[in-house]
Amino acid sequence: MYTDIVDLREFYESGLGRTAQRMIRRRIRTIWPDVRNQIVLGVGYTTPYLRPFMGEADRVVAVMPASQGVSFWPAEGPGMVALGDEADLPFGDNTIDRVLLVHGLEGTEQLRPMMREIWRVLAGGGRVLAVVPNRRGLWARADWTPFGHGFPYSASQLKQVLRDTMFVPERTRHALFMPPLRSHFLQKTAPAWEEVGGRWFKAFAGVTMIEASKQIFAGVSRRAAQQPVKRRLIVPLPGGAAPAARSGSARTTIAGATIPGGDSVDCQQPYPRT
Repeated sequence: MYTDIVDLREFYESGLGRTAQRMIRRRIRTIWPDVRNQIVLGVGYTTPYLRPFMGEADRVVAVMPASQGVSFWPAEGPGMVALGDEADLPFGDNTIDRVLLVHGLEGTEQLRPMMREIWRVLAGGGRVLAVVPNRRGLWARADWTPFGHGFPYSASQLKQVLRDTMFVPERTRHALFMPPLRSHFLQKTAPAWEEVGGRWFKAFAGVTMIEASKQIFAGVSRRAAQQPVKRRLIVPLPGGAAPAARSGSARTTIAGATIPGGDSVDCQQPYPRT
């Protein structure tokens, strides 16, 4: 189940939450450095990570699942958040350029329908960026944070989920290497933790991020699909091998098929009992 909206908001208003937000946001920005003239959609609880795109993207919107709840955002302007069903997004086909998925995959009970909806609304060449708790990281065990709830993923598991829902994984990144403790010292040294962890300890990151593109399969023409495939039918003759072909007879018809060099055979005759 999703973490309640009140718990999510309180976490990101805390010192530890603000530090986690900065570290993850920095990594997201390296993956998507330029979103000019694009429409960016956030699914889950993504408002802490969407603000850098507001002055750059053509439009930024967010959908929060009904089972989680919704909070108004941004505080200084018109609302850009909608409460909806993650398996029925209120957007047309091929209308979104980028989808950011945070606090979504690990808690949903409609994993495949949600991913199919994201695939539907993404335009051709669109990208989805999934951010999930890392199964091997410390943050997946810290139940006083949102990353300690739901189902954590390893990088290989997340890639398999994306492939199963018609996405092609493109890039993998990691973030949140500092321990999930409320120590002010650790929070101040978080950039150093990110630098060292990103170089040497990627397997123990707090979150895994995978960017994937929308996969579109080539269609098969209706004419080609309707044409039957011709195959040679081989029918064993009762009593062993077929007798030698009579002179002047090269082919024998058996139930609509032909066998080279054989005699006429009634396929309806049962084999003799021995």
